[in-house]
Amino acid sequence: MSRFEVINTDKAPAAIGPYSQAIKVGDFLFVSGQIPLVPETMELLEGNIEEQTRQVLENVGAILAEAGLDYSAVVKTTLFISNMDDFARINEVYAEYFSEHKPARACVEVARLPKDVGIEMEVIASFE
Repeated sequence: MSRFEVINTDKAPAAIGPYSQAIKVGDFLFVSGQIPLVPETMELLEGNIEEQTRQVLENVGAILAEAGLDYSAVVKTTLFISNMDDFARINEVYAEYFSEHKPARACVEVARLPKDVGIEMEVIASFE
């Protein structure tokens, strides 16, 4: 019996490398970094940082749903952004998804992200 379960859904972008969309281990779900890819086309969402952030959060939500969870199960998020000047605009969209429930979070500016997107986000969620 495996110690972990791979979570995969066609409602979120397919992995573009040797990784899984998410892994369930015990009472936790570890969601791989999501970028603003549109699942149906696997094309990048062309839009401003707010639209990119919303697409990333929708992708995360689809993976959470596949595991039987929603945003209220998220205990930790990590945001990787290409421009800290976008932080306030990203935060506005982020707050739409995490208004009452506010998980622990880290946000770091990075030199470059896959496919030169403006944001990538990974999350850890709990089944408890």
